[in-house]
Amino acid sequence: MNSLNDVWTKRFTHYVNELQKYMRFIFTGHIAIVLVFIVGAGGYYYSEWLKTVDTSFPAELLVALLVGVMLMMSKPVTLLREPDQVYLLPLEAHMPQFFKSALRYTFLSKVALSIVPYVVTIPMLKATTDLTTQQMWLIVLAIVVLKWCNVQGEFVYRYANRGANVWLDYVVRFVISALSMYHFLTQDVVFGVLFMAIAFVYVTSLAKNMKGKPVPYEHFVKVEQDRMMSFYRFANYFTDVPHLRGSVRRRAYLNFMYKLAPFQQKNTHVYLVLRTFIRTDDHFYLWLRLTAISAVAAAFVDLWWAATIIAGVLSFATAYQMKIALLTINSFTMDQLFPVPEQMREAAVRKVIYVFMAVQALLVLLCAIFINPYFYALGIIVFVVAFITERMTKRPTEM
Repeated sequence: MNSLNDVWTKRFTHYVNELQKYMRFIFTGHIAIVLVFIVGAGGYYYSEWLKTVDTSFPAELLVALLVGVMLMMSKPVTLLREPDQVYLLPLEAHMPQFFKSALRYTFLSKVALSIVPYVVTIPMLKATTDLTTQQMWLIVLAIVVLKWCNVQGEFVYRYANRGANVWLDYVVRFVISALSMYHFLTQDVVFGVLFMAIAFVYVTSLAKNMKGKPVPYEHFVKVEQDRMMSFYRFANYFTDVPHLRGSVRRRAYLNFMYKLAPFQQKNTHVYLVLRTFIRTDDHFYLWLRLTAISAVAAAFVDLWWAATIIAGVLSFATAYQMKIALLTINSFTMDQLFPVPEQMREAAVRKVIYVFMAVQALLVLLCAIFINPYFYALGIIVFVVAFITERMTKRPTEM
């Protein structure tokens, strides 16, 4: 390869092919239909709400905070790999050439994610502010400029500080971006431009601190690995990802849950399955996400039939995926060392599923009664659907 541009080109081609390989499983015809229904329902509620929204609604503040968050999220896409920590050391003087291509792609791939939420809120801004159409589209240009500053800012901060206390950088860039957006939305152009200039100064000062420092290969490799693992975990919900590596956390605040498995031989599998579920990020966050979505739907969807369908579908998805995940064993587990029947594992999985689905049902019930006292049935539906799903779902080896 003649230069690091060739390295970037080959890495980028492989990266795009990797995305396409899994995207075709994610965006299938079924998902497209679901997205159409979600967008349609969301658009309907949004348009109905706009008919009754008051001009005193703080739309400028809400949009500034929303866009500020999207601008702040500007993690660099470097495509660096673990061997680069050794093999690219002799080329360190030429790495700016590589990072220039990386930051260009990062900006182009993320700028739309900041513009789209703003465009969605334009009808709300028209209903609650006196911004002209020309002013609204000029703000899009400001978002593009601020996004460039955020992409450059996060990169140079991580480079200069090797990622230490990166949350400080997030706070600073969020405040600057949100204040700039707020002043543009309130037609205070002078202060909007002033905060934009502060963003430039912030990036410039960090770039000066970056000069002369070695490339933090370890940090950027870790960032890239975490980014790809997030994508693979998401893709794993739709298809099998062979090289997916799970992560574990202790979650000491849930230690009280282990009381469900008293210290007895017959509870060996219950303890191990419970410990596996609580400490494995993929399993625990799956339950947490679906429970949160179900609870939010129960709290805000005031149509009983829609709330019932959502609660039932999410209960089915939670119970089904929990059982498949907890019964699938791809490697050695400690329970293979204990003199207890293997069939006890399925009973232990059943017990853990019932416990956590009961918690999901309770949370849905508590959120539902704020909408309608008669929605208490949602909690019953969640648990009944989970019970039937668990009973009807076969072991992975039998499927």
